[in-house]
Amino acid sequence: MNEALNFRAMQDQIVLAALPHVPFEGWSRRALIEASKDAGFDPDAAQRAFPAGPVAAVEHLALLADQRLLDEAAAQDLSALKVSERIAWLVRRRLEGWSGHREAIRRAVSLFGLPGHGAAALRTTWHTVDAIWQAAGDKSTDFSYYSRRLTLAAVYSATTLCWLEDESEGFAETWLFLGRRLREVGQIPKIRANATRRIKALPNPLYLLAKKKAGRARRF
Repeated sequence: MNEALNFRAMQDQIVLAALPHVPFEGWSRRALIEASKDAGFDPDAAQRAFPAGPVAAVEHLALLADQRLLDEAAAQDLSALKVSERIAWLVRRRLEGWSGHREAIRRAVSLFGLPGHGAAALRTTWHTVDAIWQAAGDKSTDFSYYSRRLTLAAVYSATTLCWLEDESEGFAETWLFLGRRLREVGQIPKIRANATRRIKALPNPLYLLAKKKAGRARRF
């Protein structure tokens, strides 16, 4: 167990030390080697820590960011907030915590966008939105477990892209964008419920057809 923890700690230190190098080197082997030396390891530690290369390092960084968010959320009392407010707070903190390394995050998004990296991008996004819903107190186990995460994945991905390009003070434009997206999502259940009520209020065509046939039968 200690060996596994030590290995994970080495991975954590290397990806964090890589952040200042990525704007110049990209998420590359060279950036990871330099990060290994900066973190006090030998250059070969980068290969040992991430044998699958830079994509694995970016995946690890995302997992580290998710865990930091969970830890931060656990230290807060979010129970007084509405669910949508909890989600907004969590998405905002997930991004704000890395605002000093936006270029490295931008490079990570670009790396995930390359051919062959789609599976890694999906895994990291799913893990992030799952962590956010967990921190928000979601206990669902039915179909809504998946629908909530798929919906949030779309909101989170769009908000991340907005945040990466946002030059407004305090990323104000991003948080306004996030608020609009969450309000739109919040309308979906209401729209669905209203549509269901309207449909139920309509005459049942099968019932009308049966009634019509019964009337014909009585005329013979």
